[in-house]
Amino acid sequence: MRLVLCFLLFFQISFAQRFFEPADSLHLKRQKAVGISQAAIATGTLIGLNQLWYASYPRSKFHFVDDNSEWLQMDKVGHVYSSYQLGRLSAELWQWSGASKKQQRLYGAGIGFAFLTAVEVMDGFSQEWGASVGDVVANATGTGLYLAQDLLWEEQRIIPKFSFHQTNFATYRPEVLGANLTEQILKDYNGQTYWLSVNLHSFAKQSKLPKWLNIALGYGADGMLAGNPNDQVATTGFNARRTRQFYLSLDVDLTKIKTQSPVLKTVFSLINTIKLPAPTLEISQFGDIKYHFVYF
Repeated sequence: MRLVLCFLLFFQISFAQRFFEPADSLHLKRQKAVGISQAAIATGTLIGLNQLWYASYPRSKFHFVDDNSEWLQMDKVGHVYSSYQLGRLSAELWQWSGASKKQQRLYGAGIGFAFLTAVEVMDGFSQEWGASVGDVVANATGTGLYLAQDLLWEEQRIIPKFSFHQTNFATYRPEVLGANLTEQILKDYNGQTYWLSVNLHSFAKQSKLPKWLNIALGYGADGMLAGNPNDQVATTGFNARRTRQFYLSLDVDLTKIKTQSPVLKTVFSLINTIKLPAPTLEISQFGDIKYHFVYF
């Protein structure tokens, strides 16, 4: 939840600043605005998290926890998604300021990773949580996915995306999985799906494939009322079968749709963090196969 809240704050600042064409050369006023606003938002977010979240739990000496087996790794996939999108949106803000490619990579992706690392340090001083090496690795993976594509192809061909649908599991533990839709989007891993959306034309540039057409590979899970099954049974008495799901679907890369409008370019870039509803094939880890006419 904390990670998604951080992402939403960066999403908002990107939305506010990018209703203009990117500068084709260094624009000092824009660069100063981006630097100051990102620093202010990051600092304010960390202070807010400390007061609104961590202050409710006892402090401790800095310590690590091994949570890699919890939630069927849905939280770790969420870290990959959030770190990628934070890095991408931050880099696009620096592009808007006219910064060089090197500066976009260093300040954009670097700031996103540094910010998430700071959140992890705050976890380490909380008795309730603890720092997670798995989270740091996931954050680095998301940042690395952005940087690797930018260095290799100078474009993003494989985009992590997110979708959500409500489940019945939240009704059993609303204090953990959310009592309303907004909380459930942030907390209920059973309803979250994370995707790798692959742009087909970018890998076959001489083809007649639509430039906006993507194939999306998704990962989700359900049957979870607690981080691990032992806690789930002991805490709730609920012994549901915890199941991984894998998805194959169509998708759209909105950034490939041609438009001369800076407003639409900004909107398309921001919405491109979300997987659009589409026909989807679902395969569970136990071999069950389902077809969804529309899945979100």
